[in-house]
Amino acid sequence: MIPELTTPDGRYIVVQARLWRAPNPTLPAERQVKLMRDLLNGRRALKAAKLAGDAAAITAARRLVAAAQVGLGERGKAWWKDGAPDYNRTLVRNTPYAQWYAGLDAGQRAEAA
Repeated sequence: MIPELTTPDGRYIVVQARLWRAPNPTLPAERQVKLMRDLLNGRRALKAAKLAGDAAAITAARRLVAAAQVGLGERGKAWWKDGAPDYNRTLVRNTPYAQWYAGLDAGQRAEAA
């Protein structure tokens, strides 16, 4: 498994040169584990519902995934409290992290692909 490339402040992971909000590091471990399980269970349920063509199950699974992502801090309101803007889903080159990212060697950036 390739390690995630995380911004220096820990707010984002980088995937294919795009920032994705990282989980809130201040969540208690038990809560984070529960939410991660909910997220993975929801994704599995979504896959199964899509294969079955069950519209109601698809909706329920999407709600479970969304609730877990909000609980983890990956979606919804940003989990940091310093008023910094949220660059979730933004290309790194269009953010204040551009210089940091450009300074990484090619191997480090390739890990984020």
